[in-house]
Amino acid sequence: MTQSIAGAADSNSILVTRRGGNSIWRRFRRNPLALFGLTELILLGISAIFAPALAPFDPNRVNPYDALQPPNAVHWLGTDDLGRDVLSRLLYAGRVSLLVGIGSAFFAVLIGTLLGALAGYYGRGVDAIISRSIDVMLSLPVVPLALVISAFSQITPLRLTLILAAVSWMGVARLVRGEFLELRTAQFTDAARSMGASDLRIIFVHLLPNAISPIVVAATLLVAYAILIESALSFLGFGLQPPTASWGNMLYNAQRYLRNAAWLAVFSGVVITLTVASINFVGDGLREAIDPRLKER
Repeated sequence: MTQSIAGAADSNSILVTRRGGNSIWRRFRRNPLALFGLTELILLGISAIFAPALAPFDPNRVNPYDALQPPNAVHWLGTDDLGRDVLSRLLYAGRVSLLVGIGSAFFAVLIGTLLGALAGYYGRGVDAIISRSIDVMLSLPVVPLALVISAFSQITPLRLTLILAAVSWMGVARLVRGEFLELRTAQFTDAARSMGASDLRIIFVHLLPNAISPIVVAATLLVAYAILIESALSFLGFGLQPPTASWGNMLYNAQRYLRNAAWLAVFSGVVITLTVASINFVGDGLREAIDPRLKER
């Protein structure tokens, strides 16, 4: 009898989840900016994945005779100071910038979710220690902190990803902590405890799925944040070093030629702006789709 009731409850949960997912998608589709952002991100992702097939030239091929050519029939977006094709470098740079952005957001969400869940569920001493750590990290300026960390190590895409994750997990931790403080006193949590469920099972099986929606929204915004920070670090000369191409170090290299080769800065700047704006549009669309009341406020 108990097993049949549990099975029926699981079936109803799956049905409710599917219906909830369908309603979220319907509300998301009504937001034109969110759809525009999603389309742009899909196109950017495809162009990054298939960069070797789409790039007309080797992105690192140096040809001084073709240096600083404006956009033309051969080089659609022109060439840089070393004669490298700008379009090819943008496509390959998208691989690096998007991977760094997505990877750092993933690790930041992982760290923030774990610490926020522990703080919100256990409270008291655990909450005090984690909350004070969050406050200390939030009091430190992000870009200077990342500059200091990057100055003591040779920057690779993996190290840059970990550095960005280390300075951007605090917002997720606070968000998850707030959700868990509310969910730990819910009736289904008390029911799970009365059934003898362990703390880990309650946290990861019962509470975390109910807090996943705001975490997903926060993760999308963290990708945009990481791309901006990576671009800022590279623009200041502390990011990924040549010949590895990223949108940020392409913008950094372009600043010397703003007067006679402005297209170098324009194209990389437009790609960064378009990517960040698209991610923000998708994040706002998800937030309104998950909680329609936000649109009325």
